[in-house]
Amino acid sequence: MSTTHLIKIRDISMEDYEAVLSWSKDEAFCSANGWELNRSEDELHRWWMYCVNRESNDFIRKAIELEGKLIGYADLADIQGQSAELGIAIGESGLWGKGIGAHSIRSMMSYATATLGITVFYAETHEANIRAQKMLEKVGFLEVSRIGTEEYLGQEDRLFQFRFE
Repeated sequence: MSTTHLIKIRDISMEDYEAVLSWSKDEAFCSANGWELNRSEDELHRWWMYCVNRESNDFIRKAIELEGKLIGYADLADIQGQSAELGIAIGESGLWGKGIGAHSIRSMMSYATATLGITVFYAETHEANIRAQKMLEKVGFLEVSRIGTEEYLGQEDRLFQFRFE
């Protein structure tokens, strides 16, 4: 499935809320992304409104669209000079494992380089998240360390750090 030209990075908006609400009911997505399953609609709406209206010098969240449909979001965090931490979440778990994440990361990296001059990207994932590790390596990230632990899928899991430049 060639999706490179179909992926679009754009600003998130309140019109995206219905898709976000749908993701909040997907057990696989919630588990993988540390979301509480079936959050109240009011709480989720307030959180998404905060995300849409948040202004920050070191954090940017963008929507990932596939064929005009919101399928996830991409973040740039800890933006410092020409570097930033990159993260993505594909909200529709049925799209996982199809190469869409790698295309989304490349699109977000292109956006970050073109608009912000970012050339060094960091990413972090859990030891148990083999799919994310393979995706990062496919894009060209190199593992640089294995520092720290965090709960993932209900268990304490080691964190792997990656770098791309």
